[in-house]
Amino acid sequence: MNDFLLWACVLGPVLLAEGLLARYEVLVYSAGFRATTTDLPAGMPYARGAAADRPPDAYLVYLDGIGKRRVRDTRDGGRLVRAVLAGAPELRVLGQVQPYSPLADPLADRPVWAWLRRHIGLLLFLHNVMQIFVAADHRYRPLYNRAVGSQIATQLRLAGYRPGSGVPVVLLSYSGGAQVATGAVDELHTRLHCPVTVIMLGGFHNGANDLTHAEQVHQLTSAYDRIERVGTWLFPQRRRLFRRSGWNRARRAGKITVHRLEPATHLGPRSYISPEERLPDGRSHLDRTTDTVIALIRARCEAAAAGENPAP
Repeated sequence: MNDFLLWACVLGPVLLAEGLLARYEVLVYSAGFRATTTDLPAGMPYARGAAADRPPDAYLVYLDGIGKRRVRDTRDGGRLVRAVLAGAPELRVLGQVQPYSPLADPLADRPVWAWLRRHIGLLLFLHNVMQIFVAADHRYRPLYNRAVGSQIATQLRLAGYRPGSGVPVVLLSYSGGAQVATGAVDELHTRLHCPVTVIMLGGFHNGANDLTHAEQVHQLTSAYDRIERVGTWLFPQRRRLFRRSGWNRARRAGKITVHRLEPATHLGPRSYISPEERLPDGRSHLDRTTDTVIALIRARCEAAAAGENPAP
C-alpha cells in the first residue's frame, strides 16, 4: 500500500501536468505562432524505396505507436518498414512523420525531453499517450487532424508526390497511430486530391473521424490483442450502437475489412511484428504481417492500374 501511495503521489502530478501540456502544441499550431517543421536530419531522404524519377506504384506512410519519439526510431527498430521495403521495392515509404507532434517536432530531440529520457523514460510514453487522447477529444480533434494531416501532405510532396496524380497513398498505422491515420484522411484528400487507403495494425482509435474520403480501411487484428479491445471498450463510437460515428458509417458503406492475425498480441514476443514467434507454416509473425500489408497494397495498385474501383 505504501508503494502504491508513493507511485500515486509521483505520477498523479505528472499526469495532471501532461494533460495540460498535451494541448499546447495543437493550440500553438492553430494560432499560427509556429510553423510545422519540415527539415530532416542530414543525409536522411524524405522517402525510401522506388526511385524518385518516376511515379511509384504507391506511397506508404508509416504512423507508429506511442513509442515514436524521433524521426528515425520505431517500436521495432524499423523492422516492419525494412521488411515492407524488401518485399515491395516498387513502393516509396515514409517513416519520419511525427504522429504525436502537431508541429512535427521530434520529442526526444528537445533538450528537456532528452534529459527526461535519461532519467524518467516513462514520461516520453505518457506524453504520447496524452497526445492520443487530445487527438480523440472532440474539442481539439479537428485542429489535431488538420495539423498532422498537413504534416503528412507536406512530407509526401517533399518525397515527390504530385497532387492529383492519382497515385495511391497508404497510411499504415500501428496502435495509436490509427487515431492519427483516420484523422488525416480528409486533409490529404483536400491538399493532394489523392486516393487514400488506411491499414491499421492493432488500431487504438476512437472511431469518430470521418472516413468518407478513405477508399478502403483494413483492420489487422487478433483476439489476443488486449490493447485494441480496450480501445473498443473505451470509445463508444466504436460500438455499433453509435450508428452515426465515422467508423460505423464506414462499416455500413462496406469500406472496412477485418483481417485476422491470431495468435498475435499487441506487444511482446508474440506481437504482430515479432521476428521470432513462428506460425504453423514456418513464417514469423513479422513475415505474415508484412505479406498481408504488401498483398493489400498490391491489390489496390492493380485495381488502380485497371481503372477499377477498389473492392471492399
